[in-house]
Amino acid sequence: MKSVESKEADATRQKPVGKQSPDCCFLMSSCWHNGARTDCAGEVSSDYQEFAGTFAGRAEWKEVLGEDKMKAILKERELKVYWGTATTGKPHIAYFVPMSKIADFLKAGCEVTILFADLHAYLDNMKAPWELLDLRTQYYENVIKAMLESIGVPLEKLQFVRGTNYQLSKEYTLDVYRLSSVVTQHDAKKAGAEVVKQVEHPLLSGLLYPGLQALDEEYLKVDAQFGGVDQRKIFTFAEKCLPSLGYAKRIHLMNPMVPGLTGSKMSSSEEESKIDLLDRKEDVKKKLKKAFCEPGNVENNGVLSFIKHVLFPLKSEFVILRDEKWGGNKTYTDYGELEKDFTDEIVHPGDLKNSVEVALNKLLEPIREKFNSPQMKKLASSAYPDPSKAKPAIKGPVKNSDPEEVVPSRVDIRVGKVLSVEKHPEADALYVEKIDVGEPEPRTVVSGLVEFVPKEELQDRLVVVVCNLKPQKMRGVESQAMLLCACSSGEPSQIEPLDPPAGSCPGECVFVEGYESGQPDDELKPKKKIFEKLQADFQISKDSTAQWKGKNFMTKLGNISCKSLTCGSIR
Repeated sequence: MKSVESKEADATRQKPVGKQSPDCCFLMSSCWHNGARTDCAGEVSSDYQEFAGTFAGRAEWKEVLGEDKMKAILKERELKVYWGTATTGKPHIAYFVPMSKIADFLKAGCEVTILFADLHAYLDNMKAPWELLDLRTQYYENVIKAMLESIGVPLEKLQFVRGTNYQLSKEYTLDVYRLSSVVTQHDAKKAGAEVVKQVEHPLLSGLLYPGLQALDEEYLKVDAQFGGVDQRKIFTFAEKCLPSLGYAKRIHLMNPMVPGLTGSKMSSSEEESKIDLLDRKEDVKKKLKKAFCEPGNVENNGVLSFIKHVLFPLKSEFVILRDEKWGGNKTYTDYGELEKDFTDEIVHPGDLKNSVEVALNKLLEPIREKFNSPQMKKLASSAYPDPSKAKPAIKGPVKNSDPEEVVPSRVDIRVGKVLSVEKHPEADALYVEKIDVGEPEPRTVVSGLVEFVPKEELQDRLVVVVCNLKPQKMRGVESQAMLLCACSSGEPSQIEPLDPPAGSCPGECVFVEGYESGQPDDELKPKKKIFEKLQADFQISKDSTAQWKGKNFMTKLGNISCKSLTCGSIR
C-alpha cells in the first residue's frame, strides 16, 4: 500500500523521461579478504604497499591528521586504532557512521578497540549520574554490539574496553596531574568547546575531559584515534599535549557529522532531530515524514546524508523505491548520481524518505529483536528511567512533617535551560520546548507563550520549572513540566519568564526562603490541588522578585526575579 506521503507527493512531482532499469549491477575492481586487498577472483594482491598508500582514501574522511605517519606504519604492520564513545544519552542512527568505519578498518586488517568512556560521561557536566554509570555502560555495550552484528561485523576481531578499567589506576591518575601542570584553563576549555556541554560557569570536571581523552591514546597503546569532525579541537589538543609528557603524537581521522532530521546536528538531547536505535517502525515513519528534505536541496539534508555516510558504504548501492508510473525502482551504485538526480528533482523527497525507511528498518530490526527480551527491556528502562517519574536530586533526608501540610517545599521547582523551542503542530498559541532540568534527558514542556515571548528570547534561556505536576497532554503533546512566568496585573497582559540568578545550572533546586529543608512530593496529586492552593499566593514584589506570602523564591546563588514586571502574579 502506498504511504500517505507518497500519495500527497504525486501532485507535485514530474514524471522522468524514460523508464529506469531496476536491475543495474555494480562490480568492484577489487575486494578485501582477511585484511588484504584481493582481486575479484579472490587472489590476494602482493602489492601491500599500494594498499598502505591508498588506505586513507578508501573511506570518505572529512580530515586526516598524520596521514604520512599512517602510511609509514602500514608499510610495516597493521594499524592499531580506537573509537571511543561517552556513555551518556541513548545512541541513535548516526552511530552507524562510526560503525561502518569500524567495518572498513577490520576489513583492512586493522586492530580496533572500542572504548566505552564511562568516566568521561560523568565528567561532562554529569550527563550520566554516578548511580547510573554502570547501567548506561552496559546498555551502550549491548546496543553497540547489536549495531555491529546488524551490519555483519565479526565481534571476535574487536576489543571492548571500559574507561574506568584503567582510568582509576595510580599511573593514569599521576599522568592526569602531570598534564594539569602544563595545560592552561583556556586551552582545556577551548579543546572541549564542541564536545563538552558548555555552561557559563564550567565545572572543573569538564575541563579535565579533553586531557583524559588525550591520555586514552597512550594507555590504549594505539596508533590512531578516529571520531566525528566535532572532535577536531580535542585531537589537536592531544597532538600538542602528549609530547609534553614524553608520549608520541597519534594519528587522527575524522568522519563527517550526519545532520539531524531537523537540519542541525543529530543529537541525543534533541528528540525531533534523531531516530533512536530502538524506535518502532511507526516511529521511524513518523520522524522521517517530518524530516527536513526540501526538493532539490542537498544542504543540511539528514536523509541524504544518512544514505551517503551509512547506507552506501554498507551496501555499495541504494535502491529508490517508487511506483511504475514515476519510472519504477532505480538502483544507484554511485552516490553522486543519486545526489544529482535529487538536485534535479528527478528523485522526489517522498520516494527518498520511503526508501530510507525500508533500508533503515532492515538495519534496526536485529537490534529491536535483541532488546525485546525481558532482560534487555529491564536494562533499557533502568539505564534511562522515565524523566517524568524521576525523583528530584535533593540533598538531605528531611521529609515534610505532615504529608497533608500545604507548604512550598512540596513543590519540585528547579532551574531549567531551554534547549529548543518549536511551534505546537496543532495550536498556534503554544510552544513546545525541550528543557534541561538536570536529568539524563530533557523534558518536553508545552507553554502558551507564543503571543508574549518571541521564540529567540526563549532559546538557550535559563528558566524556572515545576517538575512534579502530573504530565498532561496539551493538544496531543504531553507536557512533562510547567514553565513559571510573571504576569502583569493590568491590561494589556504582559508575561515574562522568571529568571534564576546569574550562574545557575540546570537542575538546581529553587526553594522559598525558610522552607529549604523539606522534600518535594514525587508527584502532586491533581485531586488534592496542592499546587493550586500554593500558587494563589505566588506573587511578584515591587522590586520584581518572585515571592510566596512575602518570602523570596531563591536558589543557593540568590533570588528568583523577572525582567521588569512588578506587583503581579506568577503562573
